[in-house]
Amino acid sequence: MAALTEEQSMIRDQAKAWATEQSPVQKFREMRDNKVTNHFFADTWTAMIDLGWTGILVPEQYGGSDLGYLTFGLLQEELGRQLVASPLFASALAGTSAILLGGNNAQKETILPKVVDGSEMLTLAVDEGPRHAPERIALQAEKTAAGFTLTGQKTFVHEGMAATTFIVSARTSGNIGDTDGISLFLVPANSAGISREGISTIDSRGYANVHFDGVEVAATEALGDIDKAYPILEETLDRARAGLAAEMLGTSAQAFDMTLEYLKTRVQFGKVIGSFQALGHRAAGLFTSMELARSCVEAALQAIDEGDNNIAQMCSLSKCRAGDFLHEMSNQLIQIHGGIGMTDEFDAGFYLKRARVIEAAFGNQAYHRNRYAKTLDF
Repeated sequence: MAALTEEQSMIRDQAKAWATEQSPVQKFREMRDNKVTNHFFADTWTAMIDLGWTGILVPEQYGGSDLGYLTFGLLQEELGRQLVASPLFASALAGTSAILLGGNNAQKETILPKVVDGSEMLTLAVDEGPRHAPERIALQAEKTAAGFTLTGQKTFVHEGMAATTFIVSARTSGNIGDTDGISLFLVPANSAGISREGISTIDSRGYANVHFDGVEVAATEALGDIDKAYPILEETLDRARAGLAAEMLGTSAQAFDMTLEYLKTRVQFGKVIGSFQALGHRAAGLFTSMELARSCVEAALQAIDEGDNNIAQMCSLSKCRAGDFLHEMSNQLIQIHGGIGMTDEFDAGFYLKRARVIEAAFGNQAYHRNRYAKTLDF
């Protein structure tokens, strides 16, 4: 594990205590069972705002604390352990990163303080099909006298039903698959011509398909240069991938801890099952994989904070390694617990379901293996 500053250690401990005491996985179960609107509790979101977590990436001049991506990753890990549902990732990490990378001074001054106080909830609207493919943008942005008109759809938008502003990737020129010709726009969610359709997913989170039917956007709402925003989009997505990998690490680490506790307490044939050599070896292998994933996750977050030139490479490595371990660990969580692991009354299923969804978000393992190889010129 990376050497943490005193402030980072305090924030991690604060997040761990808050998640365990105020928003444990039992609260997630309650949210799912009661079919809560937007798929998160309002008091959970309010508490995060009050704790200052929405401002961790925001510079102090805009009301934030500017503590960096590794600090945010520590939060994500602890929240991932308890499957805490909130817009924190979508707005305070992914959306905020887009503003920081592509926004002009006026946009930053207008939006970032509202992200910090929670009055603005951002989210990325990028993918248009069943798989992550940020270059395959078909949503059209046609030039008008006042700006642009957006027509098309976005799929699997995180917190898509609750968001107040979409950061939309659109094609202003070129063909599907071209990286040139992609632009980014800030689009208020209440704009005329926008319709949202909530998606029911196995992890019980708030995703939506969003349809744009002649939505008018002013030219001043563009992030970065028209036709040339793809580099900003990829840099933003890398920050989202690194943050999501940190959550995946937390989810899989909790699955490991649950499994280890079961190995220490479940008695079979007069012995605790953890004393059986085959299961002991399996636990040791899983622990090794977990620590390797942790190293990759923290390296990616540190690379972003330090502005290294290998951020894309490290973020793909991080997302892939965290995904590999989460996939295996969620399977082992169910298998080692046996019959009880298959019941809805036990929490193991929540971890498996969350694992399958976040493995695919912003690129699955296959996507990032291929991307990692490309960064190394293979």
